[in-house]
Amino acid sequence: MSITVAGHYVVRQVERADPAVLTELRGAGVATVHEAAGRIGLLGPSIRARQDGAAVAGSAITVSCQPGDNLMIHAAVEVCRPGDVLVVTTTSPSTDGMFGDLLATSLIAHGVVGLVIDAGVRDIATLREMGFPVWSRAVHAQGTVKASPGSVNVPVVAAGQIVRPGDIIVADDDGVVALPIALGPEVVAAAGKRLDNEAAKREQLAGGVLGVDMYNLRPLLDKLGVQYVDELP
Repeated sequence: MSITVAGHYVVRQVERADPAVLTELRGAGVATVHEAAGRIGLLGPSIRARQDGAAVAGSAITVSCQPGDNLMIHAAVEVCRPGDVLVVTTTSPSTDGMFGDLLATSLIAHGVVGLVIDAGVRDIATLREMGFPVWSRAVHAQGTVKASPGSVNVPVVAAGQIVRPGDIIVADDDGVVALPIALGPEVVAAAGKRLDNEAAKREQLAGGVLGVDMYNLRPLLDKLGVQYVDELP
């Protein structure tokens, strides 16, 4: 849903993140970025990847639509720039198929790298063939109209998470995370440290080291009263 703003607007100018930061965060992945950012910004699991293996990172162009009406998605295309991610919400819950292959064709022509929509998409087989990544609440053939006003580039709420115009969006098989632009560089640094640490742990686990020893969990198990026995008493 959108955050209440008096009137309806298409805001043309949006601050965008450094492309180098976006590249690093896309490579790190949603789970690592979420942890590195202090576990903030994660959209709820109702918004799911509709393809396997896609990973994107870009600046958010936000759209607030009336349910069952995709007029403002069409209006948003004009302000999109290469590398953007379109984030679409509705003013009340909707699963209607507000987005399909024709809109995807238009977004691709303007360099948009993916769609996150807290509603439905359709033409999903064609979208996959086109290689256009989408994360949506639903896949639903129900069509929509183009009749009602909304806004572009205003703060919105997608799957319980506030997304502001220009926010860094990272999306992959694990979900979607949204972060303020200012956090980008420090999250890149923290994500790099996490990835290095995980690589070292992966090597230990591959060599047969047990997680309870690597993480020093045996004292905790003992404190919690967990007993090792050969058979139940």
